[in-house]
Amino acid sequence: MAVYFFYGEEDFNIDAEIDKLKCGLDKNFSDMSCKTYNNPKFPDLISILRTQPMMFGKMLIIINCLDYFSKTFDDKEIKEIASALENNSDGLDIVFVARLKRDEGKKLDSRKKFFKTLAKYNAKEFPVIPSYKTAELEAWINKQAKSKKLKMEPDAMTAMITQIGNNLRQLDTELGKLQLVAYPENVVTAKMVRENCISNEDLFAFSDYLMEGQKDKALKEYRKLLDKKHFLEIISTLQTMLRRWIILKAKSSECSPFELSRLTGQHEYVVKLTLQKLKKTTLKDLVKLKQNLTEAEYRIKSGQSFAPESEVENAFFR
Repeated sequence: MAVYFFYGEEDFNIDAEIDKLKCGLDKNFSDMSCKTYNNPKFPDLISILRTQPMMFGKMLIIINCLDYFSKTFDDKEIKEIASALENNSDGLDIVFVARLKRDEGKKLDSRKKFFKTLAKYNAKEFPVIPSYKTAELEAWINKQAKSKKLKMEPDAMTAMITQIGNNLRQLDTELGKLQLVAYPENVVTAKMVRENCISNEDLFAFSDYLMEGQKDKALKEYRKLLDKKHFLEIISTLQTMLRRWIILKAKSSECSPFELSRLTGQHEYVVKLTLQKLKKTTLKDLVKLKQNLTEAEYRIKSGQSFAPESEVENAFFR
């Protein structure tokens, strides 16, 4: 048996670690040998920790536990959790996962007894790689590209970081797209990236038109983006950018560009450029757009919308 504790903002890397553990399971019984629970109540948690693996071999239990850090277990409960972890069954792996929201700068409280209990095991933090740590991001892109049999030209990695930023999941998705474009030579150039990967600058052009009230031009830019991306991917990317823009707009008067860089995970130059572009935009407009997109995304994913692309367009102009 083994107990793991994965936490942090970079959920792509968390998922990658969990996938490694899943590889040790019997594929013939995948539905039964891997179970996921979301913040179960204390009695249920103890019952889960004492699970007995069945006849199909090793079992993996994933417990999403972020909510536990906003409450307090009493001493008796902590002792019971610790005992259950120490005496859990052979052949049972347990992973506690606390996924933090990107770009909010929050950390788990390491002083909590629950954190200290989990930290005794295989604890690992997965922070976001800041955009200003270019060398680290390039190394990650290069490694991920090699796993897809791709060779990246140096300018191509720079172009990816410039256009996409530091969202590893999105970078991985774009690398998957570049696999098709680069075949059969499997060499990725900067030109391929510029022509096939979604660009933050494209989104800036779209948002600039939107905020300036030039709705016809904004709609044209959005439809151009649809040629490269699914509308839900565009929403996801725009939501990430909006979170950063809201932070920049709200904190620009009290924080230096360096401090804003640390808060948003962006390079200082990008921060200054973004602030310049957001001069005509109000914080109220940014927050309203984010709310509209969140509502549209919920309606689409919950099946309440019969015209998803129109739903997105309506969110932009509501």
